[in-house]
Amino acid sequence: MLGIIGAMDIEVNGIIAKMDAPEERVISSLKYTKGIIDGVECVIAKCGIGKVNAAMCAQTMILEYEPDRIINTGIAGSTSNLTHIGSVVIAEKAVQHDFDTTALGDEAGTLFLPQENIIYIPCDKKLCGELEKTCELLGDIDFTTGTIATGDYFVSTKEQRVELNRKFGAVACEMEGGSIGQVCYINKVPFCILRSISDDSTSDDGAHVEYAVFAESAAKKAVEIITAYIRSCV
Repeated sequence: MLGIIGAMDIEVNGIIAKMDAPEERVISSLKYTKGIIDGVECVIAKCGIGKVNAAMCAQTMILEYEPDRIINTGIAGSTSNLTHIGSVVIAEKAVQHDFDTTALGDEAGTLFLPQENIIYIPCDKKLCGELEKTCELLGDIDFTTGTIATGDYFVSTKEQRVELNRKFGAVACEMEGGSIGQVCYINKVPFCILRSISDDSTSDDGAHVEYAVFAESAAKKAVEIITAYIRSCV
């Protein structure tokens, strides 16, 4: 079973609309929709914005539905000149840029997991490679791979974006992927993050304006890629 998690309606509703025989279930106030898309069994959930919502959603999905892989999809902001409005990022790894115990001598972004301490959460190479191939087959998708930075605030200024790129090598930033990745990594569930860029790294203080204008079209592009990926799984 394929698990798909997005933070907002515009990130998941277009995928759910393609589902045959959908079965809805609400757990801890989050709605999970299970069904078949082009012959592939899927479960899709809107987690809500932010790391805690996303982690709760991912852990519940794993325990209740046992997906064999999870994709976090949606929109993101650019933090690199490699990405721009309308382009797509497929994560090779994720980092939680706002997790900071540097005052205790740790490196920025260090996560304290049950089995180890890590900074970068690796995405599944096979799954990410399949998403890359999907983008290539679609033909008109400008995509790149790299690090996606996750944090519990909207990154709105050019200075913040430049710093995320300098400190972590991030090519995009958002608010859920790294925490979903942490849950999947601990549970040994393959995962990847696919995000479509809605606001640009060259913005000064206008990122929120770009987001308002381009969020919907960026989300539609991510939906297009995910649905094409599902078709390729048959």
